[in-house]
Amino acid sequence: MAELVIAPGPGVAGGLTIPAGELEERFARASGPGGQGVNTTDSRVQLSLDIAACTAFTDVQRARLLNNLAGRLVGTTLTVDAADQRSQFLNRRAARERLADALRHALAPPPPARRRTRPTRGSVARRLAAKRHQAEKKALRRSHED
Repeated sequence: MAELVIAPGPGVAGGLTIPAGELEERFARASGPGGQGVNTTDSRVQLSLDIAACTAFTDVQRARLLNNLAGRLVGTTLTVDAADQRSQFLNRRAARERLADALRHALAPPPPARRRTRPTRGSVARRLAAKRHQAEKKALRRSHED
């Protein structure tokens, strides 16, 4: 198994390389298409990474990962599954891509806080005019007792 390379992006300026020894790969029989071969081949791939023990991350990155992936972690381990293909080779590739994708998205910094702005004078005038128009329309529907 080769190391996992994460392309440069937000939160990972120079990219990231996770050593192969820190990734754990398990194989199992997958359900789904495959005919008789599905019962005999271990084509399902589970790829795991212990984020707390991984040496590739800085302390800031590790904290961000643990926070952003909290719902997907078992302890501090992130596991992705791939059983889409009949081929173990293709499932291994898919699992590595999914793990890299999850890490890349979790490492991205939070978006900047929204700056509150005031509505323009024209938009306030249009809103109030529309309210007046609605009120007049409904007033005309009411019965008038003379």
